[in-house]
Amino acid sequence: MIVGLCTVELFIPDGHSLKDKRRVLQSVKSRVRDKFNVSVAEVGDQDLWQKAILGLACVANESAHVNQVLDQAVNLIRSVPTIQLVRSRIELL
Repeated sequence: MIVGLCTVELFIPDGHSLKDKRRVLQSVKSRVRDKFNVSVAEVGDQDLWQKAILGLACVANESAHVNQVLDQAVNLIRSVPTIQLVRSRIELL
């Protein structure tokens, strides 16, 4: 069993309140969950309006599959026009 963890740091330029930030993140999280069947949660910077840290987790039998799924999830997040990807990191356990 291979567990993949991905941490994604985001900048939300249009986040003028926590409500704006939550709306954007809820959309991103549901898109990633629906398309890739991974767990997604906001794991840091919950009180900042324009910054967010998301954690993604994936479990599979092969490390190549886990890495591919997490890479594609990061690419989907990167393609969202309302946010900017600052940094991402993938770890396999």
